[in-house]
Amino acid sequence: MSYAGLSSLIWSVADLLRGDYKPSEYGRVILPFTVLRRLDCVLAPTKAEVLAKKAECERQGLNPEPFLARITGVPFANTSPLDLARLMGDPDHIGPNLAAYIQGFSPAVRDIFERFRFAEQTDRLRKAGLLYQVTERFAGFDLSPAAVSNHDMGLAFEELIRKFAEISNETAGEHFTPRDVIKLMVNLLFIEDSEILTPGTPAVRTIYDPTAGTGGMLSVAGEHLLAHNPAARLTMFGQELNDESYAICKADMLIKGQDVRNIVPGNTLSDDGHPTQKFDYMLSNPPFGVEWKKVEKEVRREHEQLGHAGRFGPGLPRISDGSLLFLLHLLSKMRPAQEGGSRIGIVLNGSPLFTGAAGSGESEIRRHVLENDLVEAIIALPTDMFFNTGIATYVWILTNHKPDHRRGLVQLIDASSFWRKMRRNLGAKRKELGEEDIAAVTRLFGEAAEADLATITDATGKTTRVILRAGEAPPAAPEGGRVKVAPLSRLLRNEVFGYRQITVERPLRDEAGRIVLGTKGKQRGKPLPDPALRDTETVPLDQDIADYMAREVLPHAPDAWVDEEKTKIGYEIPFNRFFYVFEAPRPLEAIDAELREVTARIKAMLEDLAA
Repeated sequence: MSYAGLSSLIWSVADLLRGDYKPSEYGRVILPFTVLRRLDCVLAPTKAEVLAKKAECERQGLNPEPFLARITGVPFANTSPLDLARLMGDPDHIGPNLAAYIQGFSPAVRDIFERFRFAEQTDRLRKAGLLYQVTERFAGFDLSPAAVSNHDMGLAFEELIRKFAEISNETAGEHFTPRDVIKLMVNLLFIEDSEILTPGTPAVRTIYDPTAGTGGMLSVAGEHLLAHNPAARLTMFGQELNDESYAICKADMLIKGQDVRNIVPGNTLSDDGHPTQKFDYMLSNPPFGVEWKKVEKEVRREHEQLGHAGRFGPGLPRISDGSLLFLLHLLSKMRPAQEGGSRIGIVLNGSPLFTGAAGSGESEIRRHVLENDLVEAIIALPTDMFFNTGIATYVWILTNHKPDHRRGLVQLIDASSFWRKMRRNLGAKRKELGEEDIAAVTRLFGEAAEADLATITDATGKTTRVILRAGEAPPAAPEGGRVKVAPLSRLLRNEVFGYRQITVERPLRDEAGRIVLGTKGKQRGKPLPDPALRDTETVPLDQDIADYMAREVLPHAPDAWVDEEKTKIGYEIPFNRFFYVFEAPRPLEAIDAELREVTARIKAMLEDLAA
């Protein structure tokens, strides 16, 4: 049976729940029961041996846990004499027996069911008279490793997660990243690692998501890698704040054969769950525009006391949006470049590109990543890509081991037109990236070259697109149609995004119009500035301030000067500016002709109605 068929079979349990549960609540029963049945099947062959070893260890006063893991071959066991088959033999005591069975699992597995609030759900099922029926249905599913491999079970479980997320899409966006976006990010992360993608190479890599949600990013990364190189292994790490999402993620990792101790609960910003770890790859979709006031005390303390020895040394963003804090957190998890370095993919909204003046926390963070040559590419996604927002979003790719041809450069790719309309909207998500869209953006990134996009419109209004590499001429316009060429990929030097914010002073004058000179300290004998005439100017880093003043300021204010002590360096990434194409307005004659035509048509329609 295919994984899709298996997930549909398991989801059919919803027929029993209908009426007593809302559709958005089905997953709260189906997901933990799926985990329970899979573990039940995995442990079945060694059940008798585990019980015997447990009894032996207890007689000898030993902790049985390490001995049992050797027997089961997985990092968990169940020491209860019960299993789902035995539970079916005592319908009158299904509730307490099921609770006792859950208590028999290893602590890491019990934690999953506690985070699922499984006891609450089983009590609710018992009161509705459904607990035995639901348990019996799951006991009839053969989810043994012999019938369903770890890989297929992982895919089926992820399909169940996706169904749950889609049905409850009013909150899905907080904990679920669309699969098409994840696929693009994973492609961009792995494209330059030829060793791990070469079939047959037994490479091992680590990957980390500090906002793991239900584990979708980690799962898609694992699938992508296995599809290219089944011999490779990706060890997954994550942290998640929401209890239900954490339980789903941990269960998914358990089903896939990952070490669930690598998935930890809690707030990543205030309580780093992997304080000493460094990772090869990192992915994250942090919340957009969410304030970090709840963790402000801990974050500011780390910033002030540890500086660059901590995670938040470069600066702190405004309290209303903490997404850049997650970026700084990921940067702190990079392996040193001499040990192979790391690559990061993170989804951010437009605000981190330009919010904050020179010297602000946001500007200082941008300055840190650009002056240290960490930003490899920024890709603009289409709007309406996420479940809970339609705003513009961007994928940032960062690394501390750029290949030689990318050194000192940032690639900007405007993929905002690469989408197709979804057959059915999911919350605010109305668009998706098709396989050809993902492939096109991945190729553009892999080539690290500039390109344009030619949009060809024929006489009927139908459009086609052609990507033009550097030096390629645009295609000819069809008869009655037109061709529009716009930038698609740009390679820009890091310093292009930097500027100096200078303070321009004008002299203070007395009532007679004479310049007032200072009488004390450093100002003695020098013109005093007039605060009312003070102004600021922005000068690109690659321009000389004296030249700028001579060209832009002094012709209009010959007595002006720059207060060099107030000069600040800032960085911003005005993404849209690099992709703007001026379109001349249509001739007035053409507009007038169209208006006359429309007016005549309306007049004729009114005359017909009057007749």
